[in-house]
Amino acid sequence: MVTGRDPIPTMAGRDPTQTHFDAARRKAFWSEVGRFISGRGRELLPWQDVEDSLNPSNFADRERVSVPLDAVVGSVGRYQEFDRAFMPKLDSTAQRWRSVASAYLDHVTLPPVTLYKLGEAYFVVDGHHRVSVAREMGQAFIDANVIEGETKVRVTTSLDAESLQLAGEHTRFLECTRLDTLRPEQRLEFTTLGAYDWALEHILNHWRRLNQERGGAVTQDEAAEDWYDDVYLPMARIIRDRGMLAEFPHRTEADLFLWIVDHQHNLVESCGPGVTQELAAEHLAYRYTIQPLRRLVRAAKEWATGPVCSMVVDPELVGSAKSLASGNAVDGRDPE
Repeated sequence: MVTGRDPIPTMAGRDPTQTHFDAARRKAFWSEVGRFISGRGRELLPWQDVEDSLNPSNFADRERVSVPLDAVVGSVGRYQEFDRAFMPKLDSTAQRWRSVASAYLDHVTLPPVTLYKLGEAYFVVDGHHRVSVAREMGQAFIDANVIEGETKVRVTTSLDAESLQLAGEHTRFLECTRLDTLRPEQRLEFTTLGAYDWALEHILNHWRRLNQERGGAVTQDEAAEDWYDDVYLPMARIIRDRGMLAEFPHRTEADLFLWIVDHQHNLVESCGPGVTQELAAEHLAYRYTIQPLRRLVRAAKEWATGPVCSMVVDPELVGSAKSLASGNAVDGRDPE
């Protein structure tokens, strides 16, 4: 293993491994205190939770490599013994930890650790104490035998409990819709929990409508493709053409798609027919913009035009809807 910095100085007659262990325990303690006070902070991820959420597959052994220690984010079976930085949380780990530290300080060549890899993130299978000692000694990398798996979603080293839950929803969405196979170019990614369930329900409703229109001959794959091509992409183009992502930093195209659909639905309920996707998108953008100048323009426009419905309703569509309703009434049919 490659040493990152010199071991910390120790008092004469004191076992240096005890000194290092005590220092590591203090780091774990204060990290936990900070996490408790701030309500923020990330813990070591349990592999079982990762496996249940992401359903990884196609594991394969890779050649021995040098792995960045800050990319190790989880543990198989021992996540309660170490914090996110792999500092020891329990005094009961002292004997084993100090044994590994002694070998390290004596420049004994230790065997490589064994890690699972998903995307950019690694999870310790064997060698938890070696990883912990290496982190405390200031190493940046560690030699590892890597077993790499595949997932349907991107996995980064920022993975934590909340983002794992979101990634799990994303995985289930792709397993149900197969859009990663049907439309491999798609990058439909939400940033809020529950959004993928909403999108799945939107696709299922679209499937039901298509079956009603076509006499029940539409497969789920065909419905997902049609939804992506004819529902999502047109709205995505509006978002891109209008540069709307600049108005909503840290959000994605898929986030805005959800908001526009919901916003259009609310406007239709308030204003009646005639609210197009384009008008709903434009209203959403200037109604909720974070830019002060656009907020001023919005206020001036609302003052000049009056009620919101006068800003978002297309008169031609309203006229068409009224004509259709009149025709249906003459034919003795209720408007659909």
